[in-house]
Amino acid sequence: MTETANSTGQVPRKVKILLTASFFSALATVGQITIVGKQVYDMTGSELNLGLLGLAEFLPLALLSPFTGPIADRFDRRKVFSFALFAEALASFLLFLYVASEPTSVLPIFGLIALFGVARAFAMPASRALPIDWSPDDVVERVVALKSVAFQAGIIVGPALFGFIFVAGASFPYLAAVISYLIANLLLLTVGPSSIKRLATTGGRQAFRDALEGLKFIRKSPILYGAISLDLIAVLFGGAVALLPAIAEDRLGVGAVGLGWLRAGVGIGATVVAVTLSVRPLRRDIGKSLLTAVAVFGCGTIVLGLSTNFVLAFGALMVLSGADAVSVYIRASLVPLATPEQMRGRVLAVEGVFIGASNELGAVESGLTAAAFGLVGAILFGGVGTLAVVVIWWRFFPALRDVKDFSEVKPDSS
Repeated sequence: MTETANSTGQVPRKVKILLTASFFSALATVGQITIVGKQVYDMTGSELNLGLLGLAEFLPLALLSPFTGPIADRFDRRKVFSFALFAEALASFLLFLYVASEPTSVLPIFGLIALFGVARAFAMPASRALPIDWSPDDVVERVVALKSVAFQAGIIVGPALFGFIFVAGASFPYLAAVISYLIANLLLLTVGPSSIKRLATTGGRQAFRDALEGLKFIRKSPILYGAISLDLIAVLFGGAVALLPAIAEDRLGVGAVGLGWLRAGVGIGATVVAVTLSVRPLRRDIGKSLLTAVAVFGCGTIVLGLSTNFVLAFGALMVLSGADAVSVYIRASLVPLATPEQMRGRVLAVEGVFIGASNELGAVESGLTAAAFGLVGAILFGGVGTLAVVVIWWRFFPALRDVKDFSEVKPDSS
């Protein structure tokens, strides 16, 4: 059960504050990683390094999630999220200091991004569980959509804003990220602690067993297992967004401002869909809608790979990100509705590894294939691979494909 027992059909005030904090956090995270990617590509000219940048962020997430998920279950999730936001601000400040020194090596940048990944490992399960904790059951789907709107709004504003700030000074975007993280933290601290009873605190061995329980819970549910693994494999192939610095420079001939708008296009497409879903949530053919959305994502990736025109590339990014927003909305609704509250931290931490893998390892895959097949070949390979995944999952995950409504999925159904 969620924290709020009685419902008026309205989103609670504390959830609205949390969503505002999520906006500032997303603004800083996506704006910063966009500028980091540009700087690494400007310094090295290597698509592979863009992929390794994603790997540097992913590895801490993968290694620490067995512990950060149980921490989110055993401690006040608001405090865990607050600690993570402060750590992200610290990593951004260190990036500001290093970039301001006019560096010649990218290795410290990779190290600081790994530090940022450590903070993300703590932030992800706590921040994703909190809106569900604080929402009545009958508004969970709406809150999931609104959280997506807040996140996507940050994706729009962050890269575009940071692109302009970058023109003023290469180190200034990182200072802007510090300010955004601190604003998010101040907002979070205005909300009182959660009243949900936490599990007893135990040692690291129990924490690892807790993480295994989350993994087993997902594996037992064909619907959850199918949805999460679909996201992992499809976005692993479709990680072309990580190559945007190279696309902007080599295919489209635009600078930091153009790159910022391309990255903002990802947020614009997703936000249009997220706002639509917050007003008119999906009610029918949930499973087929999920698979169709992933197929559209693959087609958008192929168009992006063939584009040499800025407007066409911008449109392709809007389409593929809008399709991805449908996929995220469905998965983000399925997981909390199918998971008991006392296990959400563990399950969301495991899911967080899958999400991180699909994005950051997708960046690695794109970097490796770009080094092997060229920039265009890598993007086309990813798009075609995504379509192949949809065909396979349609055939081998009928339980997911045939889901008609979110109400069909309950914690005791797995």
